Amino acid sequence: MTERVLVTGAAGRIGGYLRTRLARPGRTLRLLDVVTPPDGPGDEVVTASVTDLDALIAACADVDAVVHLGGQSGEADWQTILETNIHGTYAVFEASRRAGVGRVVFASSNHAVGFHPATDPVGDGLPPRPDTYYGVSKVTGEALGSLYHDRYGLDVVCLRIGTCHDRPTDARGLATWLSPDDCGRLVEASLTCPSPGFRIVWGVSANTRRRWALTGAHEIGYRPRDDAEAYAAEVADRTSPDTDGWVGGGFCGPSFDAPSD
Repeated sequence: MTERVLVTGAAGRIGGYLRTRLARPGRTLRLLDVVTPPDGPGDEVVTASVTDLDALIAACADVDAVVHLGGQSGEADWQTILETNIHGTYAVFEASRRAGVGRVVFASSNHAVGFHPATDPVGDGLPPRPDTYYGVSKVTGEALGSLYHDRYGLDVVCLRIGTCHDRPTDARGLATWLSPDDCGRLVEASLTCPSPGFRIVWGVSANTRRRWALTGAHEIGYRPRDDAEAYAAEVADRTSPDTDGWVGGGFCGPSFDAPSD
C-alpha cells in the first residue's frame, strides 16, 4: 500500500530540504505551493495556496499525513500574517479533518516563545511568548493543532524550529541550528512515531552549545547527528548581545517594532 504525504510550502527553503530527505520506497510526496516546486520521480505536484480551503480539501484526498510548511516565512504586516499564516493554517487543519487525514506535522517556530529567556535548559512546551506577528501566527497554529487533536482526534506534532539553514550564520546559530539532514530526521520521526497525540517539540540539532531541550523530540524517535560547532570558527564573532539572551534572538529587537504611523 502506498503512503501519501502532502507537503505544503514545498517550493520553500525547508520544503527543498525535505523533498529528497522524505522520499521513501512506497511513499508518494504530494507537493503543494503557489509556485510549482521541483519534483522527483513519482512526486505529485499541486499548484495552490494554503489559503484556498477547497483546493486543500482536494489536495488532501487519499493523503495519510500532512507536513505543513506553507505560509509567510518571516515577519510581515498583520494582514499578510492573518491571511497567509493564520487562516492558511486553519485551512490546512480543516481540510485534513474533512478529508480524514490522520496526522499533521506543523512547522512552528522558536518565535512562538521568542520572549522567553534563553536560559539553559529551555524546556519543551513553554507557554506562548511570541516575539512578532509571525510568532503570533505560530502560537495560533499550535492552538489549532491542540483543538483539532482534542476535538477531532488528529495526531498533531508541532516543531518549534530553530535556525534551519545549510549552516549557522551567527553565534546564536551555534546553539539554535537545525541542519537540513536533522530536519529530515525530525520530520520523519514526526511522521512515523506511533500515536503521538498532540505534541510540541524543539527542532534543533545536537549542537554543543544547544540550550533547547530534546527530551520531547527524543520521545518521538528523533536522533540528531549534526553539531553546529563544526562552523564555530566561521561565525564566533557575529553576536547580538542585546537580543541573544532571548529565545527569539534578533526577532526580539527594536527592528521588528510595528510602524507607528
